[in-house]
Amino acid sequence: MSERRILALHLPRFAAERAIRREPALAGGPLALWAREGPRRLVTAVNDHAAAEIVPGTPLADALAVLPGLVARPADPAGDDAALGALAAWCLGFAPLAAPAPPDGVVLDITGCAHLWGGEAALLAVVATRVRRAGFTAHAAIAGTAAGALALARAGRNGVIVPPGEQGRAVADLPLAALRPDPALAALAERLGLRRIGDLAAQRRGPLARRLGPRMLARIDEALGRAHHPITPVRPPPPARAVLDCPEPVATAEAIAAGIERLTAELCADLAARGQGARRLTLACFRTDATVQRLGIGTGAASRDPAHLARLLLPRIERIDPGFGIERLVLAAEMVEPLGAVQGGLPGSAAAAASRREELARLLDRLRARLGEAAVRRLDPVPNHWPEAAMRPADPLAPVRPLPWRGRPRPLRLLHPPRRIDALSVLPDGPPVRLGTMRVCRAEGPERILPAWWMPGVQEGARDYWRVETEDGRRLWVFAHRKDGAPEWFVHGWFG
Repeated sequence: MSERRILALHLPRFAAERAIRREPALAGGPLALWAREGPRRLVTAVNDHAAAEIVPGTPLADALAVLPGLVARPADPAGDDAALGALAAWCLGFAPLAAPAPPDGVVLDITGCAHLWGGEAALLAVVATRVRRAGFTAHAAIAGTAAGALALARAGRNGVIVPPGEQGRAVADLPLAALRPDPALAALAERLGLRRIGDLAAQRRGPLARRLGPRMLARIDEALGRAHHPITPVRPPPPARAVLDCPEPVATAEAIAAGIERLTAELCADLAARGQGARRLTLACFRTDATVQRLGIGTGAASRDPAHLARLLLPRIERIDPGFGIERLVLAAEMVEPLGAVQGGLPGSAAAAASRREELARLLDRLRARLGEAAVRRLDPVPNHWPEAAMRPADPLAPVRPLPWRGRPRPLRLLHPPRRIDALSVLPDGPPVRLGTMRVCRAEGPERILPAWWMPGVQEGARDYWRVETEDGRRLWVFAHRKDGAPEWFVHGWFG
């Protein structure tokens, strides 16, 4: 197996530049972000205009005294973390695995995919250029581990690509601050005269572990390439995907539709070679401003018909906001299932039944795409004597369950909740002879349903159900709720 290759991005002004993206008017002057630490307000980040005079950790009052024109805004660490995760998701357009490295880094596992961009140097240049074009200062480096690549980027070794086997030598000269040690550990190392990563690596491991702790020792080993810890990606790689790089950023629905048709054909060819079909697809549109627009579809049955999948995706193009342009489209099969070849057969054969099932699945997919997932469902009966709980949603393509109340007709439509109605009956336990202003011509029943006494909290009284027909031809399902005193009548559903 080839050695892992990790591309790291360090964004030294990420928080301040994100604030400028929210308020573009702040771009022309010095800016500082602050946060409270006890009773004090301390600067947490600055932009390039303020970096020469102010460093993070400075009290805000001192910073305002040094730079009278300084604009101060409250820090938003939760928003910064979310934005960093979104940037890592955008980086999935360059590699199948990417992860945020808070508070100001992103790492990409580019093992085995750099050749798609013309080599590691070309891939590093493309990623760094597009991140800078989106408005972020970025330093990029490539090494064999995430800690090593991040240390190089944080130390300002922009554009460095460490060949396999030489990471220890390349990282040894970096300052210890590139590993982001805890302040107490950094102060201890400074007192001991250990200022470079190589200085620590030259010490005996036993005393070093006792002084710095095992976590710091593991970080040093990874930075030097002695150990490797896999990154935790923002999302796992899909089983199959197709990628389309646009020669120029696209922003029209027609261009996106053409890309979808090309991607579905490519993806379905790949799925056919694997003997698989897609159950869930996601289209990711990577915009020029380092954000991603996504839309997804699901299918009732595994499919690799490009025309069918494209027909499901195309009506949703209107949900995509292209911004200043989309430079990359990625269609991923997030869920796949085995799907063999289907052979046609004579009417009544198993092959013909499978073909009809596939046609039904495509129809249901189109209805879901047009009406919404919740608007297309099938209700299956369940063995529950209480009518409100006797049905549940089921897969429309699953085998039909037998009716547990066969022989006891039930209406296809129920009112939820049952609607109370004024009724008149001649006998205390007899059927109604009038419902509101309607006279009852025929009645059949009763069917008594007792409450679910074994379930906690249920205190319903018995219900006597009747199937009745009124003088205007309506066929209703009504019941008398018998608890205490005179019964109360309700309409619960209707037939036909």
